[in-house]
Amino acid sequence: MIDIKKILIPTDFSETSQAATQYAVELAKKFGAQLHLLHVIEDPVVYMPMFESYALPPKEDFENFAKTRLDNWILDEDKAGLEISTHWVHGNPFVDILKYAKREEIDLIVVGTHGRSFTAHLLLGSVAEKVVRKASCPVLTVRPKGHQFIHPTSDDE
Repeated sequence: MIDIKKILIPTDFSETSQAATQYAVELAKKFGAQLHLLHVIEDPVVYMPMFESYALPPKEDFENFAKTRLDNWILDEDKAGLEISTHWVHGNPFVDILKYAKREEIDLIVVGTHGRSFTAHLLLGSVAEKVVRKASCPVLTVRPKGHQFIHPTSDDE
């Protein structure tokens, strides 16, 4: 029998994360599991070197934004009867998702995937894919409705 006591929802506050959250909330209700919401705050300079010449907001602004979003990520009507904990960290998304899952003994990770085209996937990689490959627990990937993966051999290209 499958026993799921702790579900992790890593979120970047995107549409794909919202879709994953809906699945995780339903699973938590069915299994009576705790929900753990996690947001990893990435250093914007790593991805946007142009910021080096501009003053960035203080890290506290990123932290306050993350806390506010996490506290309001799940609708009040969906929170009823659920045990939810929220966490944010500074770091690398897939590394910190895996660390958190291991440390907290998570039973299931529910993560959104962007369903990028094959070319974009090769160039950008995927946090969800890295989590699937490296996680010590099962991972459910969720794509928002209407998004589809376009394979290079597909007739759609």
